[in-house]
Amino acid sequence: MNRRPILLAAAALTAVAAISLSACGSGDDSSRSNDKIAGAKTEDGSSTSVSPSAGASNTAARPAITLPEDMKSVFEGWETGDVDKDAALADAERALGSVDDAIARGDTRSKALAFYYQDDALISEVKWVQAWLDANISWTGTIRYFDPQVTLRDKKTAVVVYCADDSKAYNKDRKSGKVNKTPASDSPYVLYNTRLEKNDDGVWVTTGLYTKRGHEQCGG
Repeated sequence: MNRRPILLAAAALTAVAAISLSACGSGDDSSRSNDKIAGAKTEDGSSTSVSPSAGASNTAARPAITLPEDMKSVFEGWETGDVDKDAALADAERALGSVDDAIARGDTRSKALAFYYQDDALISEVKWVQAWLDANISWTGTIRYFDPQVTLRDKKTAVVVYCADDSKAYNKDRKSGKVNKTPASDSPYVLYNTRLEKNDDGVWVTTGLYTKRGHEQCGG
């Protein structure tokens, strides 16, 4: 697999302040420096970042997220049974989908991206999307998100930590559509440590984002 291209790994993207959580450890990767994010349809009926079934607020005018059929994400265990935690997870899924929507359409000014990310996290994600466009690539395949852990700090602040496996996702040339399946030399497992804040519309917006590829918590 080749989901982590050298071009993107070398891009010096703005680091987002790491979120203090014992599960994350002291990784040396800044946000978005050498890993990938996703969201789309599923193959096995798991929830997706486009239309998660968890109890997220329906009062907000959420922007549409439409992804190509070859961009797929599977979310394993992303429902806890707790209404507030599941609402945070649902918006975390949508945030992932908004990034891939922006990559697929080549739009760093995506309304969905700005809807689900704010502050340093938004700056980081815009630069991440731009790196894909500069490299003239998108991606295809399936990314698996698993082992989510939600901590509600208060009624409007949450920390969501989860793992991703992008071993079945590949770089795709934006113009020719050619898929590069050259095996990658680094780990396909990524730990995500995110801070979410609930806004006045009831949307859990990602304001902090830190990632670590190859983290032992995810099997790396």
